Amino acid sequence: MGSCNSWKPTLTMVGVVVVFAVMNTLIKMALDEGMHATVLITLRQLIATLFLAPIAYFRERKTRPKLTAEVLVYLFFSAVLGASLTQWLFFLGLQYTTATFACAFINMTPIFTFLVALPYGLEKVNLNIAGIAKVGGTVLGFSGAMVLALYQGPSLTKLSSSSSSSSSSSSSPMASAAVVAAGHVGGAHRWAIGSVALLGGSACWSLWFILQSRIARKYPALYSGTALMFFLSFLQMAVVALAIDRVSLPPWILRTKLQIITVLFVGIVGSGIGFLAMSWCVEQRGPVFTTAFTPLIQIIAAAINVIVLREQLHLGTVIGSALVIMGLYFVLWGKSKEASPSSSSSHPAKEAVPVLQQQHGHDDQETTNVQMQTV
Repeated sequence: MGSCNSWKPTLTMVGVVVVFAVMNTLIKMALDEGMHATVLITLRQLIATLFLAPIAYFRERKTRPKLTAEVLVYLFFSAVLGASLTQWLFFLGLQYTTATFACAFINMTPIFTFLVALPYGLEKVNLNIAGIAKVGGTVLGFSGAMVLALYQGPSLTKLSSSSSSSSSSSSSPMASAAVVAAGHVGGAHRWAIGSVALLGGSACWSLWFILQSRIARKYPALYSGTALMFFLSFLQMAVVALAIDRVSLPPWILRTKLQIITVLFVGIVGSGIGFLAMSWCVEQRGPVFTTAFTPLIQIIAAAINVIVLREQLHLGTVIGSALVIMGLYFVLWGKSKEASPSSSSSHPAKEAVPVLQQQHGHDDQETTNVQMQTV
C-alpha cells in the first residue's frame, strides 16, 4: 500500500501533462476552425470560475480572510498577468506557429521567473555548483529560445501525399514556384510574430509569479484567490471582446462539437481539475517535483500533433526544445540543491522547496501550484 501511495503523485502528474497536451491540441484545432481567440479565453475563464467557486466557498468558508480593496487590486493585476494577457499572447503565438512550438515556450517560464526574481531579491546566485547550474541553465534556455525563434530548419516529417499532389497538379511549375516563395516569406513573418508573442507570454507569466508571491501573503486562500482571479479575467476579456475587438453575437455561439468540447475541456479539466491535481501534488512531493514534468507536455503534444494534425516537425524545433528542456532541468536542479540543506533537516521525506518559497513562507506554494497550468 505504501509503494502504491508513493506512485500516486507520479501517476497524477503524468495524467495532468497528458490532459494539457490534449488541451493545447484542442485549442489549436478550434482556432484553426475559426473560433475567435478572445471569445475562447473569455468562455474558458467563465467555465473555470463556475467550476472553482463552489469548491472555494465550501473548502475555505471558515478560513477565508477578508477581501480588502488592496487585495482586490492585487488580484486584478494578477488576472491581467496570469490569465488575460498571458493567454491572449499564447493563443496569438499558437495561431501563428504550431502547438509543439508553443509548448516549448512554456518550459521557459521557470527560467524567466528566475531572472525576474533576481532584482527583487527573491532569488540569489551563489558561487557554488547550484548557482553555476542556475546560470548555465538560464543561458541554455535562452539559447534554445533563440534557436526556436530564428531557425526553423528542414522538416523532419513528410507532407501528406494528397496535399502535395493536389498542389503540384493545380498549377504550372512557374506558378508553383511563385506560390512556394510567397508562402515561405509569409510563413517566416507569421513565425516571427508567433515567436515574439510566445516570448511575451512567458515573460508576463513570470511576472505573475512574482506578484503571486505577495498575494499569497496578503490573501492566503488558494481556491478563493484563484476563483476570483478567473472571474476578474473573465470580466477583463469580456470588455476586450465587446469594446476593443467589437465581437458581434455570432462568434459567441458555439456551433460545432469541437468548439463546445474545447471550451468545456479547457475550463473544467484544464483550469479546474488540472489546478486541483497539481495543488495536491505540490502538497505531496513539492513544487520542484511538479514542475519537472513540464517538458512532457511538449513531447506528448508533439506526438499528438504530428499524428493527428499532420503538423510539420522541424529540426530547429527539436534542437531548440532540447536546449530549453536541458536549461529547465539545470535551473530546477540548482534550486533544489540550494534548498536541500535547510529542508532536509525538517522535511527529509519531501522534496526541497525553492529559495523563493523559503523566503516568503509556506503560503507561497501558491506561486508554484499553477506553474504547470498551461496558459
